[in-house]
Amino acid sequence: MNLKKFFAELKRRKVYSVAIAYVVGGWALAQGVAQVLPVFDIANWVVRLIVVLIVLGFPVALTLSWFFDITRYGIVRTPDRASQARVNMVESSVSSQKSIAVLPFNDLSPAKDHAYFGDGIAEELLGALAKVDGLRVAARRSSFWFKDKEAELGEIAAKLNVAHVLEGTVRRDGNRVRVTAELINAGDGFTVWSETYEREMHGIFALQDEITCSIVDSLKLKLAISPTPPPRSTEAYDDYLQGLFYSDKSTEDALRKSLEFFHSALEKDPKFSRAWTGIAKAWLWLADAYVPPLEAYSNVRDAAVRALQLNDGEAEAHVYLAETKRILDWDLRGAEVEYLRAFEIDSNSTISNYFIAAFYAAIGERETALTYLSRTAKIDPASLWVSNFACEIYRYFGLIEEAMAAGERSLQLDPTFLYSEPLLAALYREMGRFDDAIALYKKSQDLSGRVPFGLAITYAKMNRREKARDILKAACASRVSYTPGDAIAHVHVVLEEYEDAIRELARAYDEHSSSLHFIGIAPEFAPLRPDKRFATIVKEIGLEPQKVFAVAAA
Repeated sequence: MNLKKFFAELKRRKVYSVAIAYVVGGWALAQGVAQVLPVFDIANWVVRLIVVLIVLGFPVALTLSWFFDITRYGIVRTPDRASQARVNMVESSVSSQKSIAVLPFNDLSPAKDHAYFGDGIAEELLGALAKVDGLRVAARRSSFWFKDKEAELGEIAAKLNVAHVLEGTVRRDGNRVRVTAELINAGDGFTVWSETYEREMHGIFALQDEITCSIVDSLKLKLAISPTPPPRSTEAYDDYLQGLFYSDKSTEDALRKSLEFFHSALEKDPKFSRAWTGIAKAWLWLADAYVPPLEAYSNVRDAAVRALQLNDGEAEAHVYLAETKRILDWDLRGAEVEYLRAFEIDSNSTISNYFIAAFYAAIGERETALTYLSRTAKIDPASLWVSNFACEIYRYFGLIEEAMAAGERSLQLDPTFLYSEPLLAALYREMGRFDDAIALYKKSQDLSGRVPFGLAITYAKMNRREKARDILKAACASRVSYTPGDAIAHVHVVLEEYEDAIRELARAYDEHSSSLHFIGIAPEFAPLRPDKRFATIVKEIGLEPQKVFAVAAA
């Protein structure tokens, strides 16, 4: 047993506070009893019995304080702290010697305006290395999380569970590019291989292949892959990299800017399939948050189909096409075919594993969903996006410890995570930790400018009905462009306004909300399950009501 951690846990569970309060209160009570009871000629054995009961109650009080906490909302069970093995971003097993993380290349250009180019070079190398048989490559989101963060290479390697780290710099001046790459053994900190290259921009594709081959050779692996066909235009490639850079940001302005760059790339190279995939990606993240789903997902489908017509090996495009089949057509079996095709092409893709996990969770395939969710967490251990999502899915399945670990990990990675609401707050709310939930929701609101629907649900749970309604109005007002009906329905259900909830769910069905498929497994909607209208909506979107309703109890 680690005594330091044990004593820290005693403090977290307020055992020390209870012990001190009990000793002081018990001593005062014993003194009072000893002084007052004899005045009323009460036998001494009664006084002794009371003192003995006070003493015997001490360990009982400490035990209860370990398991329970008293809040302004009543007595709630103190949540277990997830074990370090769960909270760690990766398993503690020894990393394979044939493993690598590719960090974003630092921009050393005179104007410091080519960060997108450094990111793009790193991503291209990561993609090429990921196809090397026998080499495990840390996912992009996890590797890129360390950008602009002060972290030792040993710490990075430990968190990503890799044996080697590739880092570098880029310096671009006009049409000249200078790239420095260094492969480092994370175990001893020594350089395995390093090289500096100077090329004209038109030679950038050959340079990427050269770096990839050098790394593979240094790790004594065989390169038995066909490199991704480069675009025929370096100008198109430059626009593509800028589009990719902005497509990873969550604001509407950035996503629309990425669309401009992707379209510009296609004007210069109409057969650049990855630019179409980028367009599909940007529209997918604009959907629901900023653009009505019928409009956005129609654009996703058009772009994904065009990408696959040019290159059927675009795994990401298959995922986006699957999403359109799920959302626009309610065609779950057709979507499953596309998801699995994406997985077949690239089984180590975060995108493929993430969306497959979400799909199987929504249709009630609990064990399959958990399998893919576990894969996603191992592939992309430092992804805020993955951890936040995992917190919600684990909560839906009643796996509270796992949900807490994933939610705390997302905050550990970045307390200012802004994409969607902090789903750890929903977990706090369902555990009765209302103060913690409200604090997290308000922090999210301060940072994003959007009022969380979860905050309205929390006040509804606290039976502060008018406050909940006011927050709901503010949440809708803070989303000028589009508000999913199922998000509003969540609040109405907790307020027991079931007619309003059904009305909003019907609107979500008509508008093809992308999150509507989760109403079957979401515990918040349990009160509506006996309603035939609710069951009808669940059936109409392709789900089996009894199957999805039972999933949390499995």
